Amino acid sequence: MHPVLVSAAAGYFLGSIPFGYLLIRLFRGADVRTMGSGNIGATNVARTSPLLGMVTLVLDLLKGTAAVGIALALSPANRTVAFAAALAAVSGHIFPIWLRFRGGKGVATGLGSFVLLTPKAVLLAMAVFVIMLAAFRFVSLASVTAAASLPLFAPVLSEAHSPQILMLAISSALIIFKHRSNMQRLLAGTEPKFKAPRK
Repeated sequence: MHPVLVSAAAGYFLGSIPFGYLLIRLFRGADVRTMGSGNIGATNVARTSPLLGMVTLVLDLLKGTAAVGIALALSPANRTVAFAAALAAVSGHIFPIWLRFRGGKGVATGLGSFVLLTPKAVLLAMAVFVIMLAAFRFVSLASVTAAASLPLFAPVLSEAHSPQILMLAISSALIIFKHRSNMQRLLAGTEPKFKAPRK
């Protein structure tokens, strides 16, 4: 089987593992999709359990990294294969077959995927996230602007070339698409602001 197909299949499978859903089901006996925002990602999990939220964040990061790592091992001379795996991992997290294609927003999995492929661009995108969060205190807005900036930074820094840029752009577009309800709330003035935990 072609390395691209193997890498994409492995990437989707790893990305589709709904760690947030599984952890809440295992340790709380509840369905995280019926709680808070209904999202299976770390932010919503943390509303029930900060510890499980942190574990979810780490596992969602690692599944993206693992997907890309497998692709790089299978085809070390062809980075495009790894970009395909990264896109597949993000797609798997957002559209997991196990949860009827209703998954998370892909931010952590995208970060874990592309940190191996475009580390300098990821660092700049993280800086954008921090700046936007500090300035406006909306996690969703910071996530969207960081996701939008990544496919712009990567080619400038010579970390991605066509068709890799296209795969990166599609991944970012999927993440932004999953934040559409947040954007609607931002426009309506009802999106909650980030509050730092008190000591």
